[in-house]
Amino acid sequence: MSPQSLNYTDAAILAPMVRIGTLPVRLMALEYGADLVYTPEVVDKGIVGCERVVNEDNGTIDYLSKGVSIFRTHPSEKSKLVFQIGSANADLALQAALTVAQDVSTIDLNCGCPKRFSIHGGMGAALMEEPEKLCGILKNLVDNCGLPVTCKIRIFPDRERTLKLVKMIEATGIKALAVHCRYRDERPREPGHWDRFKEIVDAVSIPVIANGDIKEFADMARIRELSGCTGVMIARGAEANVSIFRKEGRLPLMDIVRQYMRRCLETRNHHANTKYCVMQMFIEDTKSPYYRPLCDAKSFRAVCKVFEMEGELDAWVKKQEEHGWPTDLDSAPRKAAESKEKDAKAMAAANGKANGKAKNTTTADVKMVEVVAESTLGKRKQGDLKDEAAVVVASISASVEAVEGTPAAKKHAAGDGASSQPTPADTPQPDVEIEVEVTTTTTTTVTTATSTPLA
Repeated sequence: MSPQSLNYTDAAILAPMVRIGTLPVRLMALEYGADLVYTPEVVDKGIVGCERVVNEDNGTIDYLSKGVSIFRTHPSEKSKLVFQIGSANADLALQAALTVAQDVSTIDLNCGCPKRFSIHGGMGAALMEEPEKLCGILKNLVDNCGLPVTCKIRIFPDRERTLKLVKMIEATGIKALAVHCRYRDERPREPGHWDRFKEIVDAVSIPVIANGDIKEFADMARIRELSGCTGVMIARGAEANVSIFRKEGRLPLMDIVRQYMRRCLETRNHHANTKYCVMQMFIEDTKSPYYRPLCDAKSFRAVCKVFEMEGELDAWVKKQEEHGWPTDLDSAPRKAAESKEKDAKAMAAANGKANGKAKNTTTADVKMVEVVAESTLGKRKQGDLKDEAAVVVASISASVEAVEGTPAAKKHAAGDGASSQPTPADTPQPDVEIEVEVTTTTTTTVTTATSTPLA
């Protein structure tokens, strides 16, 4: 029996966005009216082999690699959740889909992202240059993953080439096609080609989801009327203010910021991802009084302090401690998880050397701080990891040999977007254009926003 596809009719959809589309934002998008939500792209090798763990304190589900969450979800979003895979290999894509199949409703193949972290190894928009490979991956997923399959592409400047590709893709049996209205080399500052949607809608019989330049709720009706598309996908508009999905209009920014912070507490979102997402909400106003303090925030508490939410953090910590549940929102466990055994062996070897060459380890400690700083959630400033790195440095042996025996972990070649947590080396990281932590804008009107508890 064919898997039941999601309903795309007049659907308002949260687009897949690196680092932005993590669990707190997805939950808020659904709360404010989104019909479907996409995960950020998760590279196949990053999710294959992960351990599935249900968290006792909040019911969230983590897919862990070496103790670090690669993908976090909650059962309340499953019926509307699309899991986007980055892959250039049919077998790995299938393994990735099967890994998460019990917790998502649809599998999407990323065939449109033009960023280096995505096209690395032939993924993302690179697949459009190899349509046979692209369709082979989709066909394998359609035939074997047990869930509806979709994909997301960009357009070629050549109209006929675009139409030929979408017809090939439709023939694989996918349930819907999302189309971003820019060419591979075009960026958000360049206007999208809304006029190209209708020809694609007319060329295929499956639902077509329009993506690109949706900045207001009213834009969704305009693009449907212009193109005849089935659904509309929102990216940057939701990044700036996720209440864009409200029919009644967007809420004041400060309401959204505080609501988002509460969701981050409920879901135990890592502070680095929390800070990054909040900074994108302030991207239009670098002169905001919140901007500089937010840039300087080095912990979840520091971010809470910027918005006068320390009391809510204290209440949450107290509740967690009373139940014996986790309270750490600041740690970067990947380095510790990867190097613990190697460090122990190196320290044992160093201690076993007669008259070991004990030296001042300041230089070695600094090197280790730098190693930690280049991990976790993309190209962040080393200062943002000072508190986390201190934990690692404290465990370094007083012997230079012990430190030198611990090789630096591989630098991320490409990236996640997959989770709020640090990601393994196999998961690609966003490039500089996405990672720059610009920020700003604030609204002086503050009203009380209610938080819906996790179901």
